[in-house]
Amino acid sequence: MERPLIAVLNGPNLNMLGQRQPEIYGSATLDDVEQICIQAADKLDLAIDFRQTNIEGELISWVQDCRKRARGIIINPAGYSHTSVALLDALLATDLPVIEVHISNIHRREPFRHMSYVSRAAVGVICGLGVTGYSLALQAMTDLILHEDDQ
Repeated sequence: MERPLIAVLNGPNLNMLGQRQPEIYGSATLDDVEQICIQAADKLDLAIDFRQTNIEGELISWVQDCRKRARGIIINPAGYSHTSVALLDALLATDLPVIEVHISNIHRREPFRHMSYVSRAAVGVICGLGVTGYSLALQAMTDLILHEDDQ
């Protein structure tokens, strides 16, 4: 049986993890995050498609493509969380479960970061737990998919 595919999508500046503001985001790189996701997915019997882009339109196209091929989306929209109604619309159009992940606790940061458009499309939000949030999101997504399959 084919393993369910979960898209793990990352927005702008996450390619700078480990270099950009390590006091906020830690020392792990995006490659480290991908390895964490691969290991968690293997344990959970999931397939993942891990991607990062700095381009809003590309991220939206990836989200739209998920409708045909993925069972769920885990997304760290980074700065697009607070600015992109278009990303929200794309996520809502997928009819897939979405889990939003942030490495830092956006609610303890600058006021403009407290609001996320993406949260309106998400069944859950994990923030402030560092890169561990990604493996927690994969576990939660597995539970959502299993519950969906049971119905």
